[in-house]
Amino acid sequence: MRHPFTRRQILRAGAATSLLPFVAACASQATPEVNNAPQTELLASGNSIPLDSLIPEARKEGLLSTMTLPHDWANYGKIIETYREKYLIAINEINPPGSSQDEVDAIKAHQEDKGPLAPDVVDMGLGFAESSKAEGLFAPYKVATWDTIPEGLKDPEGHWYCSYYGVFAFEVNREVVKNVPRDWSDLLKPEYKGMVALGGDPTRSSMATNSVWAAGLSQTDSLDDAPEAGMEFFAELHKVGNLVPTIGLPSTVANGQTPILIFWDFLALGDRDKSAGTTDIEVVVPESGVFGVPSIQAISAYAPHPFAARLWEEFLYSDEGQLLWLEGYAHPIRYNDLVKNNKVPAELAARLPAAELYARAVFPTSAAQTDQAKKLINEGWVSKVGVEIK
Repeated sequence: MRHPFTRRQILRAGAATSLLPFVAACASQATPEVNNAPQTELLASGNSIPLDSLIPEARKEGLLSTMTLPHDWANYGKIIETYREKYLIAINEINPPGSSQDEVDAIKAHQEDKGPLAPDVVDMGLGFAESSKAEGLFAPYKVATWDTIPEGLKDPEGHWYCSYYGVFAFEVNREVVKNVPRDWSDLLKPEYKGMVALGGDPTRSSMATNSVWAAGLSQTDSLDDAPEAGMEFFAELHKVGNLVPTIGLPSTVANGQTPILIFWDFLALGDRDKSAGTTDIEVVVPESGVFGVPSIQAISAYAPHPFAARLWEEFLYSDEGQLLWLEGYAHPIRYNDLVKNNKVPAELAARLPAAELYARAVFPTSAAQTDQAKKLINEGWVSKVGVEIK
C-alpha cells in the first residue's frame, strides 16, 4: 500500500511473491469451497464469529494469504509467525514490499481466481480503503473488540477499521542539544538555531507534508486550517534561522548536522534503540499538535480463505495482537483502551513516550481532507515558507 507511514518509500526494493516452502505444494488443496448454509450465514452476518466456531473452520481452510506486509514493518514478522504457530495455519505472503494500489489491483484481478495471488486481507491507507469499499471490494466483519476501536476510525458497517498509527515526534541528539524541546513552539527558540530538520521535502514527501500539517495543528484546533498554519509556522522557523534546508536522516541526527529531526515516532524510537551505546537519542512526542495517521485493515470480499481471514482480524485486534504491533512501536488503534485496562507491560511502556500524549492524537477524518491538505502544502510551501528542502 502507499502507506500513511511511507513504508513503501522506506522498504520498497522490488515486488516479489513470498510463499512459505510448503505452501506452494499445498495451496491448491487449501482453498475448499464454503457451501453449507450455516457457514454462509456466519460469513454473511458481518458479526464477530465465536472463536470456538471460527478456529475449526479456519483450520479446515489451512491457509491465509496476506499482502504487502514486510517482516521489518510494524513487527509483522513476529505477528505472522505468532498467528501461524498459534492457529496452525500456513501463511502465503504476497508481494511484501507492495503498495495499496497493488492490493486493490490484486483483489480486482482475482475475483474469480482463488489461487496464490488472491489476497484474503489487506493493510492500506485510508483513501484506498474508502474507495475500495465503494467499489464493493471488502467484506464487512466486526471483530469481538469492535466497541473498543474509537468511533471515526472504523467504517460503521465493518468494511474497514484502523489498525495502528504513528504520530510525529522530535528525534533529538542530546549530546548536541542540551535543553530538549518539548513542544512545537519550543523549536522557535534561539538556542535551536540551525538545528531543526524535516524528514523530507514537503512538496514531494508525504511524511514531510504531514509534519507541516502536525505543526499547524499545534497552532489551531482545526484540521482544515492546520495546513496554512503549519506553513506559517515553518516560515517563522526559517526566518529565525532554526530550520535546516536539508532532508534530515538518522545519520545526520547522530553526527550533529541536524540534531533535531521531525520524524515518525516509530522510526525515531527505532533509531534510538539502534543508537544505544553510540549516540544519546531522545524521542519527544510534542505536547500539542499530536497528529496521527492510521493504517487500515480489511477483508477481501473475494477472499479464498474467508474464515482464516476473519481469524486474522480477530487476532490482530485482540490484546495479544495489538501488543505485538506496539512492540514494533506502531501504536495499535486500541492503545488507549489497553492503557486504561493496564494491559501494556511495564517494560514495554517504559520504552515509549507517555501514554497521555497519545491520548491527544487527532486523525484525518477523510481521504478528501488529506488530499486537500497535501495539495495546499505541496503547492504553497516554496512561496509561503521561502525555502526548498533538499
